[in-house]
Amino acid sequence: MNIQIHRGQNQIGGNIIEVSTGTTKILLDVGLELDDDKNQELPDIDGLFDFAGYDAVFISHYHGDHLGLAYYVHKDIPIFIGEDSYKIISASDNYKHIETFKPGGFLNHKKSITVGDITVTPYLCDHSAFDSYMLLCEADGEKVLYTGDFRSNGRKPYNWLLKELPKNIDVLLCEGTTLSREGYVSQTESELEQEAVELFKTNTGPVFVLQSSMNIDRIVTMYRAAKRTSRIFLEELYMAEITSAIGGSIPNPYFSDVYTFITNPKRYETLSQYDHKVGKDFISKSHFVMCVRNSMLSYLQSLSEKMSFKNGLLVYSFWSGYKENDEMKEFLNECENLGLKIVTLHTSGHADETAIKELIGAVKPKKLIPIHTENAERFRELVTDMVVEIRE
Repeated sequence: MNIQIHRGQNQIGGNIIEVSTGTTKILLDVGLELDDDKNQELPDIDGLFDFAGYDAVFISHYHGDHLGLAYYVHKDIPIFIGEDSYKIISASDNYKHIETFKPGGFLNHKKSITVGDITVTPYLCDHSAFDSYMLLCEADGEKVLYTGDFRSNGRKPYNWLLKELPKNIDVLLCEGTTLSREGYVSQTESELEQEAVELFKTNTGPVFVLQSSMNIDRIVTMYRAAKRTSRIFLEELYMAEITSAIGGSIPNPYFSDVYTFITNPKRYETLSQYDHKVGKDFISKSHFVMCVRNSMLSYLQSLSEKMSFKNGLLVYSFWSGYKENDEMKEFLNECENLGLKIVTLHTSGHADETAIKELIGAVKPKKLIPIHTENAERFRELVTDMVVEIRE
């Protein structure tokens, strides 16, 4: 098999990886750059957007830096993605009145899909995106494993994954997002939950959590912390649409202690489908944890006129770099003006050095190609008994 990295080698995000044989060409992820200014034009990849020059695209997970270009892929190229991942992006797109691309099929753990003479086998892994997969490609007697984004500190057992993955592979395409953070050790979601519990007990006022509506693990963490401190859990309609699309054990408005609210009256028709819909009068008299977005400042200001924010808390649960964004700065400053104490509670969705070394030890690759990292050279320091190929 031939491996061509169109993008994502010496940067974080924007992954586009081609795997091919003499007769078959597929892509692993079709991501946007993290820098919006670089996404003004489609990348020059012959046969991806203008005609069907590829046999399939496989998406490891739904984050935009791995999925974003899927909306522009030529309609005759089938796109494979996890079914719950597709439910999440469909719910998000529907809320925003965006048309979602049509999937060619769904990924399931260890259920192989053969395209031409390449067989792709997904392996369910843990990441801050729900329903993420590592992708094993097999052809010509070779095995290539692409990690996508992964971690060992979430709610899926990492040891289970290491036992499930194939051994003695030929090439490992491994992400190294955190390798630029010297000495970084990931906090677990369970540890984060315990910290949240202590904070929710200490700060007796209202609790607001600023987090991604698509970070399902974090929603579970904050819901469990709310439940353990006898608080109801409030999801704004956008998050409620996403969690309801997945359903099952994911906290959603069909739970007895999860309620939905809106910040835009024009959304009331959508809100009306939920039995557990509430307004400011109910909320202002409740002991709660409310998930918020930084676009909800005027809503919080209005709510503060109906209830006291004394001993209140805003939990910031994003990457710290987003604090430099002007809109985020304004939101955080105004929350402080409303009397809320701001505390950061966050852990990465990416593997730390220990998890990366454990993965490498488990699959025993003959060759490693770094991807999704700004410190590819660090891999050569982590592993000295194999070829580490750093491409320009």
